[in-house]
Amino acid sequence: MSEARADAPCAIDDRGREVCLERPASRIAALSPGATELTWAAGAGDQVVAVVAYSDYPPEAAEVVSVGSHTRVDLERLLALSPDLVIGWVTGNPAEQLETLESLGLPVFMIEPRTFEGVASAVERLARLAGTEAVGNAEATRFRDGIAELAQRHAEAEPVSVFYQVWDEPLMTINDEHLIGQVVTLCGGVNVFGALPRLVPRLDEESVLAADPEAILAGGMGEENRGWLDHWTRYPALTAVARDNLFFVPPSLIQRPTPRLLEGSRIFCDKLEVARGRR
Repeated sequence: MSEARADAPCAIDDRGREVCLERPASRIAALSPGATELTWAAGAGDQVVAVVAYSDYPPEAAEVVSVGSHTRVDLERLLALSPDLVIGWVTGNPAEQLETLESLGLPVFMIEPRTFEGVASAVERLARLAGTEAVGNAEATRFRDGIAELAQRHAEAEPVSVFYQVWDEPLMTINDEHLIGQVVTLCGGVNVFGALPRLVPRLDEESVLAADPEAILAGGMGEENRGWLDHWTRYPALTAVARDNLFFVPPSLIQRPTPRLLEGSRIFCDKLEVARGRR
């Protein structure tokens, strides 16, 4: 028994708690779209037996049984699937539901990356618990190397003042501590609302007009919907509008803290390079 315990996979979750399993997880429940995507990135997609609504990447996740939404899990349905590891989202899942699962003896591993390193580390830790270290560690290295390359490439870039719109009604943005805010900085951008105290501040249009950003970047309701950007064209005096620096970034590539953030960051950096060229 002591020898088995020595070989048992253990990892520290984003609550700072150590989670140990008797053996690598073979039946994983991922209780948020981000958790699902990170588990696949860790090489453990084949072990996922339960997901929640909007777990749309990778496409294979759509074939897995859904046990509700990240805000309300069908515990009876989840327990019927006999998971040996539950992956929760720190600020996404109801605490009382996760506590119920833990009281029933299920290992619950909580994640929510807030930095580039946090994304890479989450992939490595999930891979450790799933016994898929070769795939997970390689993916984490690819992500770290890609982010480091972007940082080096844009280290001396001329600053571009940026407004990133994360939602339209109410109008919302991000501050410098938010992971998207870290992407802005990585690319040589200056977030015009970066100093605000809330991670996701609410704004009014007058604040954006007063800040007069050189570039406005947004996702939108869907991967191809540029409607939020079109709204700003009614203000032709805005520098971003006058220079045609209204840029769409597919939201799934920039708004989920997963390895696809590298692809989103590359797009973001490319857009700021276009803005520099339009001065």
